[in-house]
Amino acid sequence: LMKLLYSPRLSFSNVTALAPMVRVGTLPMRLLALDYGADVVYCEELIDLKMVQCQRVVNDVLQTVDFVAPDDRVMFRTCEREKDRVVFQMGTADPDRALAVARLVEKDVAAVDVNMGCPKEYSTKGGMGAALLSDPEKIEAILKKLVTGVSIPVTCKIRILPSLQETVSLVQRIEKTGVAAVAVHGRFKEERPRHPVHCDYIQAVARAVSIPVIANGGSLDLVKTNADVAEFRAACGASSVMLARAAMWNASVFSSRGPLPVETVMEDYLRYAIRYDNNAFNTKYCLCQMLRDKVESVLGKQVQASQTNAEISEAYGLQAFYQQTQDELQARRDASQGGGQPERPVMDGDVTTMAVRFERREYPPQITPKMFLLEWSRKEKLEQPQYDTVQRSQDRSFQSTVTVAGRKYRSSLWEKSKKFAEQASAIVCLRTLGVPEGRIGEGESGLVCKRKREGRADGPAGADRRKRPHVASVPEETQSNGGPGAV
Repeated sequence: LMKLLYSPRLSFSNVTALAPMVRVGTLPMRLLALDYGADVVYCEELIDLKMVQCQRVVNDVLQTVDFVAPDDRVMFRTCEREKDRVVFQMGTADPDRALAVARLVEKDVAAVDVNMGCPKEYSTKGGMGAALLSDPEKIEAILKKLVTGVSIPVTCKIRILPSLQETVSLVQRIEKTGVAAVAVHGRFKEERPRHPVHCDYIQAVARAVSIPVIANGGSLDLVKTNADVAEFRAACGASSVMLARAAMWNASVFSSRGPLPVETVMEDYLRYAIRYDNNAFNTKYCLCQMLRDKVESVLGKQVQASQTNAEISEAYGLQAFYQQTQDELQARRDASQGGGQPERPVMDGDVTTMAVRFERREYPPQITPKMFLLEWSRKEKLEQPQYDTVQRSQDRSFQSTVTVAGRKYRSSLWEKSKKFAEQASAIVCLRTLGVPEGRIGEGESGLVCKRKREGRADGPAGADRRKRPHVASVPEETQSNGGPGAV
């Protein structure tokens, strides 16, 4: 009773939902849809075989809950903002595995859904998606297992069968399993988005069952604006409506004040992608879907050429927001790692560690701790320093260990890039050994490669650079974009 009082079950009656879409339904798009007025948001279909291997990780830096695969990929990321509205959709053909996945995510989502409508080979070849439509016994087994095994609502999404009677009979069997709702994509398994949606099939299903029926498939010609949603619902006689492509093209379709210019929608989306460290290629894919026929425009080509969220933000003029967000995330990262630790060596097994960070502004242009360590190693006739860098999954931060003369050194703080992590490990080594590291005001050490000092046109070798105003304002990223062998 207490659980019901404080965590009301998600209702599927009279709602407008963001449909599950592969590569589109990640966290930024789901939050954007909620901002614009969606009542419920579905994540992209996630396969049970991959999800059962995941570990639930609380990400204090991003303030998210991440489900991380053994290869460190974040398969599903969610946050408190959507907890009572997000439906986790899985691809499954196995009742036990389906239940294991549902229990894994149960505390972080509002409901779980089983995909029974995807006609794509990657889904159907394992007996999942639309392949389940020809196996009603398995459908029943999976849904009953879920309904009795988790405390949150269970739903499913189907396509229509060859005959109206077959479709109605299947949904009636599904209703008896105890599901909270069923979404019906009004197309046959072999039909594609270019084919018109069969509203009469959805209408027949809605009349035949008492659970909410969610109508899907109207984005081609029936739903172009928010005003069309009510008409599509009425045409199908359904309780609710689920939008896929219309929302993918312009998520403000959920807003009664919309539609907003797609440029505004793209910027709103990108802010979420930056805030939640979304995979850059996923960010790029979603923006290209929104650009549609403008994908070959100047902006479109700039987006397609981008490789990072930083580059994408530059294309949209959001560099200041990107940098501000990175600073905020770094502050949280420092706090979670105990950023106030003293800078003194501490042994961690056979590794000397120190809580230090590489701050680009503390070093003259073209001068880095890695360069000093390399020059010192050559002077001492030692082997070249070897860097071993790892990346953690929850916030994609880096930590590097450098080996010099058989001894290992690393910073206990994680960095935002591989290059910065290597520089931090070099600092630990240099400070432990009492060797200069090249910071501004440190004075001449004789370690810096002469060509680096003399190759500049702004003063003689060894000139004091402390008064150069541009040193502190050099963007950290531009200073760390050297090639693989950059020091």
